[in-house]
Amino acid sequence: MRSSEDTNHFGTDKETLYLLGGSALILFGTGMILSNPIVRRYLGQIGVGSLLTAALPDFDRYLKLRNM
Repeated sequence: MRSSEDTNHFGTDKETLYLLGGSALILFGTGMILSNPIVRRYLGQIGVGSLLTAALPDFDRYLKLRNM
């Protein structure tokens, strides 16, 4: 009985390690893509900052509705 409990515990640790490793790879890949000067220039032309500024009031309204 005890060995099956230990196996489940180690399985959970292994899954957590995979989850954190995958998240780290996604973050690293995003940083590598955004550090490219061509991508930066393209995002500057699109105006990502203005897009986020336009979406902020809607996000704030969503949070208020969710708290009700």
